[in-house]
Formats: sequence, structure tokens, C-alpha cells
Amino acid sequence: MPLYDRILVPTDGSSEGELAVCHALDLAAVHGASVRAIYVVDTARYAGMPMETTWEGVGDLLYDDGEAALETVRELAADRDVDVETAVVEGSPSREIITHAEEAGCDLVVMGTHGRGGIDRLLLGSVAEKVVRGSSVPVLTVRIGDGEEPPSAAESATAGEAAGTDAEGPVSDATETG
Repeated sequence: MPLYDRILVPTDGSSEGELAVCHALDLAAVHGASVRAIYVVDTARYAGMPMETTWEGVGDLLYDDGEAALETVRELAADRDVDVETAVVEGSPSREIITHAEEAGCDLVVMGTHGRGGIDRLLLGSVAEKVVRGSSVPVLTVRIGDGEEPPSAAESATAGEAAGTDAEGPVSDATETG
């Protein structure tokens, strides 16, 4: 019996966030799991905008950003032959992530954390921390934000070969002399 059947991965569309997406997709590939990817439009953040700013214009831009982020997830999933469902949702990011994980019957949430600390964390809080504390579904956080680019599937395979491993285990270059 596989450990995971359904994995939720929230994305913000950043290249750093792709590290968490790739991790979730790789886990799904190993476990034969499906993935649900969501992009949360944080409506609370834009509630205080001046009246002359039209929400429709801002909303359209935010939804376009969300669709672009989810298209990247679909492409990465196709590279790994992983089934993925996507959705753009509105609300508080932590609350929406928890709600979707529980309502969709997910076995795991995989999400990035920017490793924020000090006064920033005290004042702003952390979406990942709120999800970890509030979710009944296990949460795996992937530390991101160190400027590292996410590896492509081909780069991951090449890195594995360079490290002397393949799908069947260690690779030996030793030749028999005799």
C-alpha cells in the first residue's frame, strides 16, 4: 500500500517555490500519487486598496499570475508522468490550504518556506507555520529562498548519475583486470 495517494502543493509561482513543487511531484511519482496544486489569491491583502482601483483589474492580473503558476506545475507534472489537478482560489492562504487539504482528502501537504525569522516572522507570521499548526493533514515543508534554482527532471537524473546512483542503486565504474 502506498504511503501517499493524494498530495496538495500550494504554489506562489516563484522560481524558488518551484523547489517545493518539484519535491511534491517527485514524491507523487515515487508513490504513484496524484497531485492537487492550488494558487491562492490573497484577497485580504488587497481589501484596503483605494476605491479608484478596480478590483476586477487587479483580480484579473492576480488570476492570470495564478494560471501561469499552475501551468508551470502542469508542465513539471507532465515531465514526471504525474496526474495533477489545479485550481485558483481566493481567500486567506493558510486557511485555503488547510481547507483544500482536508476537503480533497489529501494525505500530505508539501509547501515551501522562505525561512523567514526574527522581526519579519514576528510581525508578518508565516503561511507555512500557520498551515503546520492548523492542519490535520501532515505537512512537509521544503526550505526555499537561498537563491537556488529548481532542477529540471533531466538535471535531477544527471545529478544522480554524477553522484554514482541510478534507479537501481549505486553505479560502479570498476572494470575487471586480470
